[in-house]
Parts: sequence; structure tokens; C-alpha cells
Amino acid sequence: MEPAESEMNILSNGKPHDLGDDMGVPMKTLLAEDQNGTESVRFDDPEGALESEEFLPSTDGKKPTRFTDFEGKTSFGMSVFNLGNAIMGSGILGLAYAMANTGILLFLFLLTAVAALSCYSIHLLLKSSGIVGIRSYEQLGNRAFGTPGKMAAGIAITLQNIGAMSSYLYIVKSELPLVIQAFLKADPNSDLWYLNGNYLVIMVSASIILPLALMKQLGYLGYTSGFSLSCMVFFLSAVTYKKFQILCPFEEFSANSTAAHLGLNDSSLSHDHSNSLLHEDNDSHCAPRMFTINSQTAYTIPILAFAFVCHPEVLPIYTELRNPSKKKMQKVSNVSILVMYTMYFLAALFGYLTFYDNVEPELLHTYSRIDPYDVLILCVRVAVLTAVTLTVPIVLFPVRRAILEMIFPSKTFNWLRHFGIAFVLLVLINLLVIFAPNILGIFGIIGATSAPCLIFIFPAVFYIRIVPKEDEPMTSTSKILAVCFAALGVSFMVMSLSFIFIDWMSGNSLAAGGH
Repeated sequence: MEPAESEMNILSNGKPHDLGDDMGVPMKTLLAEDQNGTESVRFDDPEGALESEEFLPSTDGKKPTRFTDFEGKTSFGMSVFNLGNAIMGSGILGLAYAMANTGILLFLFLLTAVAALSCYSIHLLLKSSGIVGIRSYEQLGNRAFGTPGKMAAGIAITLQNIGAMSSYLYIVKSELPLVIQAFLKADPNSDLWYLNGNYLVIMVSASIILPLALMKQLGYLGYTSGFSLSCMVFFLSAVTYKKFQILCPFEEFSANSTAAHLGLNDSSLSHDHSNSLLHEDNDSHCAPRMFTINSQTAYTIPILAFAFVCHPEVLPIYTELRNPSKKKMQKVSNVSILVMYTMYFLAALFGYLTFYDNVEPELLHTYSRIDPYDVLILCVRVAVLTAVTLTVPIVLFPVRRAILEMIFPSKTFNWLRHFGIAFVLLVLINLLVIFAPNILGIFGIIGATSAPCLIFIFPAVFYIRIVPKEDEPMTSTSKILAVCFAALGVSFMVMSLSFIFIDWMSGNSLAAGGH
């Protein structure tokens, strides 16, 4: 039996094999007997059990576990929640703006294409993983290109996810004080500590994110991921409801209303009706566009291209899946992407049909222009902040994993190291958010570079290198598609960097997308 075929059989049956005393022997291949009594070849890491592969408990509690030997305990539903939470980012708030600059049909076409490409990209990762028996992005890079491949994957994951976590905590820092101020109707110029975003982001990191990031298994976060997704369902429900409550043309919030909400004397305030109207009395402002091309259309393509970034989390979730198989994990990915695809489209559609061309890059800010004290929208803001906060631990796991792969490749699991890496990462990210908020612009460049690598380029080139030429020659349809997929990733990278450069030259601020 060929090794590639044998490993696929081992992973597809979803049941661990008892290796006995051979568990701790470093080797590239190991003969094992399956339930039918036939010998098969299974692949293991040549350096022994890696720490990042050992943060999962072994079945007997005595010997270190490996990816191919670990019996996952995370259910299908919890895996869908975790992967869906990894996909769902703050970018959903900017999709209505993207639709306004593409039109409904073009947006739907682009979103569908990106969702399909993401499913194909995950297929390439899972197939490469199944052939060599490795469920680690960094180790796939190591198997394909040696140490340079492992370092490239590890660095890309680290930079991409640190950038994502920084953007999430920056949202907490900037939005949470505004929500508290609106609920309490506090004076925005007061020096109250609970209106200071720096204090709040530290408190959220220490009290919520750090304890969740210390979980030994990613599967335990399925409950918080489910709650996070339910918050986004509430966001979607509110956006849908507001579509039928807010009539177009709409009127901006006036100074008189502000005074009334704050309990101030409004006798001296005058209401200028001409300034309160957001737009002219023109029916064309309240008509949906099916297809639109303007100066901002090109900027929406990278936003949509990175809307389904979850690839660093795919293999860790695969590792913990109960009765894992490539087919089952592909189904988890497809369901997660389908759910997020539906939520993305509905949120963009109803947000766009509420404000049409007047929608802002951040949807919730547009609602605030009508009534910043709307209780429903304030609750939605809390829900979005909750969802963003609960996404950070999910994104942190692959970063810690990458650091362990690069710096401590042969160490056994250690709680102190597990805690230390999470603590240092959160301290670093908090310092960046508090003292260097402009660093997010640099992370925009990093994201434009690392995201195409993780989504398009690495899965394709790893697949080309790992799949034996005897099974699939370079002239085969699968390999040709993989080459085209990598070329598409390079195109997205060049396009994204070009847009950022043009944006910097023009002095405008590009709307953040994806994660």
C-alpha cells in the first residue's frame, strides 16, 4: 500500500490506533495494525511530540499525545461555532458600505466567489494534512519547504492574528466608553475613569480575554463562540428591524434632541431644519442600485476577499474534532462559511436598504446620526463589543501555537509557558492599542500581505509540494487549479498593497475590512 493512500485511510476512519510503547519513539513512519488486521503506514513528526500538539490531554494521562493519536472530543456543533467565530470579524460592520459601492448583484457575486474560494482553500489544507498526517499549519510548511516554510507560515499567522486582535481591542477601547456614556447619559467631557478607553481595554483583557485564552483546549471555547455568534444574530435582527422602522429620506439627530436627552435647558438652542436633513429631497437617494462602479468600488474587493479568514484555526479545530476525518472537517468548514455567508449578505443588504448611498464605512455610526441614544442600537453595540471580545481568545490560540512551533518545537506541554505566552501577547497588544493606535495602519499593510498568503498562496503551494507527483502530476487538473489559486493570491496581495499605497498618497482613510 502506498503511504499516501494508507494515511488517508487512517484519518478517514476517525479512530485512534494504539501505538503501545512506540508512542515516544521519534520516527517519520510507523507501522500499525488497523481493525482489519492489515498493516498501514502512519506519519508522525520526525522530532517527536511537539508542544503545540500536546496542549490536548492524552487518553491515559501518562504519555504525551500527538495529533494523529489524539482522540478529539469536540462535537460537530461546537466546532462549527469555533470556526464561525474565527471567521466573524468586525468587518461585518463595513459590508453595507461595500454593497453601496458595488451594487447588490455585484456584491452578491463577489461574496459568493470569495466563499467558494475559501472552501476550496480549506480543501487544499485538509488534503495536504491528510496525506502527511500533520494537522499543524506550520508543520505543513516544514514538510513542504523545511524550516523556511515553517517560519514563513508561523510568522504570517503571528502577524495576521496579532493585527486582528489589535483591531478588536481598539474597537473595545474606542466604542465601549461611548456606549457607557450613552447609557448613563454622562458628560462626554468628564474625567470619570469608566469613560477612559485605556482603563476599559485593560480591564476587559484581564477579566475576560486572558482567562479564556488560558483554556488548555480550543474546544472549550465552543460555548463562548456560540454566545458570540448569538450576539451577531441579535445584531442582524436589529439591522433587519431598523430597515422597516427608519424611513428614507431620514432626518439627522438635532441639537434640541441632544439637549433633551442630556436633561439640559434647550430654550436657547435653535433647530436648523436645513442642516438636520441628511440629504436633498430626491427619490434617487432612496433607490437601491443593482450594479455600481465608482472610485470606492476597488477598495471593497480586498474587504470581501478577506471576509472569510479562518485558515490558521482550521487545523487546530480539526485536531480536536470528535471522530475526525477530512470529509467531516470539510463539512464543518462548509457549514461555518455558509452560515457566515448568509449573515454577511443579510447584514449588508438590510443595512444598505436602510441608508442607501448615505451608509457610512461603519454601519452603527450611521444609526447614531439618527439617534445616538436609541436603546436598541446601544444594545446592539454591546452585543458587537461582546462578540469582538470573545473572538480574541480564538484568534490567540494559533498565535501561541505558531510561537511554540518556531521557538519551542520539541518541548513538552508546560502550563507556565502556556500562560506566559498568552500573557505577554495580551500585554504587547494592549500597549500597542493604548500607546500606538496608529500602528493599526502598519498592521493594515501586514494584513494585506499575510492574509493572501494564509488564504491563497500557502495552501496552494503546500498542496503542490506535498502531494506526490506519482499521484497527481503537475499537468493534472488539481495541480493546475492550485497554481492558478496561488497566482490569484499574489494578485490580491499586489492589489491590496496598491490600494493602501494610493490611499496613503491621497491622505484618505481606507475602511477596515475582513478582520
